[in-house]
Amino acid sequence: MERFQRGLRLQRSVRVKCTVGKPADLWIQAKRGFSELMSRKKGFGENNGGKNNRLQPGTISPPLPVPAHIQRPPYAASKENPPWDDNYQVHGKQGIEKMRNSGKFAAEVLEMAGKMAKPGVTTDAIDKAVHQMIVERGAYPSPLGYGGFPKSVCTSINECICHGIPDSRELRDGDIVNVDVTVFLDGYHGDTSRMFLVGDVTPEAKRLCEATKESLDASIAICAPGVPFNMIGHTIQKVANSHRLNVVRTFVGHGVGQVFHSEPVVLHYPNQEPGKMQVGQTFTIEPMLTLGSVKPKIWNDNWTAVTADGSLSAQWEHTLLITE
Repeated sequence: MERFQRGLRLQRSVRVKCTVGKPADLWIQAKRGFSELMSRKKGFGENNGGKNNRLQPGTISPPLPVPAHIQRPPYAASKENPPWDDNYQVHGKQGIEKMRNSGKFAAEVLEMAGKMAKPGVTTDAIDKAVHQMIVERGAYPSPLGYGGFPKSVCTSINECICHGIPDSRELRDGDIVNVDVTVFLDGYHGDTSRMFLVGDVTPEAKRLCEATKESLDASIAICAPGVPFNMIGHTIQKVANSHRLNVVRTFVGHGVGQVFHSEPVVLHYPNQEPGKMQVGQTFTIEPMLTLGSVKPKIWNDNWTAVTADGSLSAQWEHTLLITE
């Protein structure tokens, strides 16, 4: 799910998981989908009251209905993880235009959601607003029902690396939150996410968010026909190192288009995986950086991934189209 700019960076966000250093596991986990704050604010993950500051599950309201006339992706009815697509998403003129439209709309939804990121607003309220805006346009909220995901958007707060489920928790002054929007419009997924600062955040939290955005921009800048995908990970790691931050390896970017998740698997850390970018191809880059541990702890909901030590994590995501 990440960014769409006029040059055709489509916004996207995705739940794509990979096991570090084990390509086979990486592929298996990547099939699960979505791939989506910052590390250690004072008190986070520390013994001096840190446990009280840790993110806790709230109450999750029922999934919202989608009008019957709206086109649904194939997985919506089964609520199962669709099979991983081994094909690149490469588009002709019509497909590119549809990707631009879905990406632009996803960006508009994300902008609306970001304006709601204020103290006292629940992530459930953000989900409701996102859902309403998407279905009113005649589109489908791609996360809803994907592998059983119960909401229409991902909201990942503070130490949540990605795939946070909107619930009854109110945003608080000093929080950082990633909102990950993907829309299925006219048969194509537009995917994007970014960080939002809630009220007055700490300098370290702000530094983490800005550095993560810098790593994304740097990786986008190297993309062109014939460029190896593994250059993305090397570029992101270089930026992270310059800021003394850590790169999460468990979640990856992916191809996106008529299917939500497909080849290529885009690793955000140095690697030697094969594959080169092609003209007309769309895929996401979505680096996740932390102030501390990069090891995720998955909640009992089987979606919410938080840092093992409670340190802050940040993510920015964009969908790119490769042009000549």
